Amino acid sequence: MPTSAVPVSQSERAALADLLDQLGPDEPTCCTGWTTRDLAAHLVVRDRRPDAMPGYALPGPFRAWTGRVHDRARDRQPFGRLVAELRSGPPSWVPTAWPVVDRLANTAEFAIHHEDVRRAQPGWAPRELPRPVQNQFWKTVPFLARGRSSSRPAGGLLVRRSDVPDGSAGSERRLHDGEPTTTVVGAPLEVLLWVSGRRDVACVDLVVD
Repeated sequence: MPTSAVPVSQSERAALADLLDQLGPDEPTCCTGWTTRDLAAHLVVRDRRPDAMPGYALPGPFRAWTGRVHDRARDRQPFGRLVAELRSGPPSWVPTAWPVVDRLANTAEFAIHHEDVRRAQPGWAPRELPRPVQNQFWKTVPFLARGRSSSRPAGGLLVRRSDVPDGSAGSERRLHDGEPTTTVVGAPLEVLLWVSGRRDVACVDLVVD
């Protein structure tokens, strides 16, 4: 279980690698069309191939190149090696290996993809996580929501965490203005999953007014 003593980005990476080792390469995930092998390859490419990073945001030849790099990693590397490389993280010369960048870039990434694997399996349940860990997820919600403008509801968007008393300082954030306003209520990890587009599996309550 994640603790405040270990960066959440690292504890989620380790937990995801453990789960992938346990499940094997051919299990489903919540990423449409991707198996556990596809997801492992994606994360290894993200860690180790900075030349492929532009294709995650830019169309055309950038995206095509990223697709080719991903497919080669998926098809040519044994699954065990993919998981081992995922577990060990990026080489020291890649910026995401630096602790500050790792926390900024990987906290949400690995938590979300860990849940992509967990919640595609039978019998999953939300995790009970320590408050300091949920606090880290809460910090990432506005940044992730900004990058998902095309998929957010029409109108305003307010998020409220349910794991602290109502009215607590910082317990809610208005991410977008407009009418009507959709309010998303849940534990920070659940809200993070919802704003990332995992709405079918995020355990949240919605209020539109």
